[in-house]
Amino acid sequence: TDLRPLDILSEVVPAHGLARGMRVFQVQGVQGFQLATSRPRSLGFPASRLFIHCDRFPEEFSIIVTLRVLSVPAKRNEYIFTLMAEESPSVLVGLRYGPDKLHFLFWSQERASGWQTRVTFPNVSLSDNQWHTLVLAVSGQSFSLTVDCSIPKDVVVETPFPASLSVKRASFYLGNRRRRKGVFTGLLRQLVLLPGADATPRICTTMNLKVATLSVPTVLQDVPTKPASNEVLKYPYETDTKVTLGSRPPCTKQEKMQFWFNASRRGLYLCNGSSWISMLEVKQKLDYVEEYQNLVTSSETMGVEVFTIPKVGLFAATANRYTPPGSAIYKWTEGKFVLYQNIPTYQAQSWKYFTIGKKIFLAVANFEQNDRGQEFSVIYKWSRRKEKFITYQRITTHSARDWEAFVIEGEAFLAVVNHREGNNHNIDSVIYRWNPRTGLFETNQTIPTSGAYDWEFFTIGPYSFLAVANTFNGTSTRIYSHIYIWLSGSFQLFQSILTFGAADWEVFHIGDRVFLAVANSHSYDSGMPVPSNFYAINSSIYELNITAQMFVKFQDLLTYSALDWEFFSVGDDSFLVVANSFDGFTFSVNSIIYRWQGYEGFVAAHHLPTVGCRDWEAFHTAEGSYLLYSSAKEPLSKVLKLKTT
Repeated sequence: TDLRPLDILSEVVPAHGLARGMRVFQVQGVQGFQLATSRPRSLGFPASRLFIHCDRFPEEFSIIVTLRVLSVPAKRNEYIFTLMAEESPSVLVGLRYGPDKLHFLFWSQERASGWQTRVTFPNVSLSDNQWHTLVLAVSGQSFSLTVDCSIPKDVVVETPFPASLSVKRASFYLGNRRRRKGVFTGLLRQLVLLPGADATPRICTTMNLKVATLSVPTVLQDVPTKPASNEVLKYPYETDTKVTLGSRPPCTKQEKMQFWFNASRRGLYLCNGSSWISMLEVKQKLDYVEEYQNLVTSSETMGVEVFTIPKVGLFAATANRYTPPGSAIYKWTEGKFVLYQNIPTYQAQSWKYFTIGKKIFLAVANFEQNDRGQEFSVIYKWSRRKEKFITYQRITTHSARDWEAFVIEGEAFLAVVNHREGNNHNIDSVIYRWNPRTGLFETNQTIPTSGAYDWEFFTIGPYSFLAVANTFNGTSTRIYSHIYIWLSGSFQLFQSILTFGAADWEVFHIGDRVFLAVANSHSYDSGMPVPSNFYAINSSIYELNITAQMFVKFQDLLTYSALDWEFFSVGDDSFLVVANSFDGFTFSVNSIIYRWQGYEGFVAAHHLPTVGCRDWEAFHTAEGSYLLYSSAKEPLSKVLKLKTT
């Protein structure tokens, strides 16, 4: 071979149209093919069309795939492609995926009878209705998989890929293995074979890593435009599908690949077999904010967490100050939050919802000791039988303020912020790693913190970061907060930023730009002159400078003892809302929604009356978009509805 990319997908597409059994869909601004399941043989072509000068499959190569996978049943595998000899049902080379796994298959003929080898990459989650680009590099016994240009997953097997695999009288089949069973049901945009090289350096050069391309069929490169006069679209699009009007219909396997048009939101949605996925929607604009629900709580609320349990519903967990009765979980019922479950807590500060596989957890950060003088925070697990959260694991903490859950390289972690131990604010916060064997979280790493309030985990390309908001070191709030980067199995210091009683970090993306906002709560230093107002200070927004490889200040915003930032979007517009809690005189302070205005940065758009505002959460339902804020000064939280035009 001459090391040119061999575009398998383009070989199936005729020069002036589409092959029978192929349809074009555009999702999230990216086009891909949907393959019919009725005629799998029609999506094949002889291997000789690619291997013109040699009838041997390359010994070293990369396979590049860009796809969008719909949800896959637990016991089902779907084929992305196969190479099969005409006279045999065996797969010479193939790629297929199942739930959280990717399998590479090849046929070794070193023995007389031959046998098939399967190389499995675990913990590969593709069934999220998002576009992903995979690069599989093969060389001898080494197999490396890179997903969306993240850190490669390497597998070494006993049986090497054959040095001389004949492709005489063999054919490639797109999305199948010459049978209807296991046909690919998602969207396929790119399928390229690159002989003799690892394609990762050539692919991972773009900002949009999930749709990075090496070679894409011409049909998919241009978005079709409205035909002029009597012209027709150059490439045929799907037209014979059912579209349901009216209120939200059910989305089950029977409705899979059917459309629903939501007239109230002017949106078109596709059923993936379990949920409705937005395909086309008129972009909304935020007009104003109205009070929607007064959520009466048992006591002041320090934090709130909104989450969805699949097939159960939408919930909100409030972290309440006093015990009894402790904190509560509310369920969204008929358009309102209704009390669902009480949980005993001890000056709870925050909740964190997370999942590990099929397990569903909710962790609470307790600030004080229990009735027995024990100080620990608790992880609760969702019981599908009882349909309630039950105690799962207790972890010793020290005036815990916050939990953060995240996954790195397929492993689950949980980090706790320890605020102080007695009067000592300079203590270790702890990162725990999930042990699949014991089913428990175990200490993995400790990080020194100073009166810390918050962890914020985020990723940029293949790199993972963890930012801590340090608040008070015993004498001053004018201290450095730190950003750590995951390297060689642990977090290491990446950057330090001067903050003033930092209470929260919020990471967000606008286009290809990455921002990090800090909420500064107050400025105090025992060795400095007393300022005119401890609480009226700037909170800052930082932007990642890729060239400098650091976050640089982008904008200062005047805040009043800010305790939280929350980023959200309405249509194409981006917003930040700040939790202003105290201006030095009163807790009745306006919290502000800032609107992103490009070159101007964030500009104040809406002033919301709040009392001791502690936390904001943005959430969406079929009826619209909402904000929920918790008050640390009165037993009343509020749900606000975003009114759009």
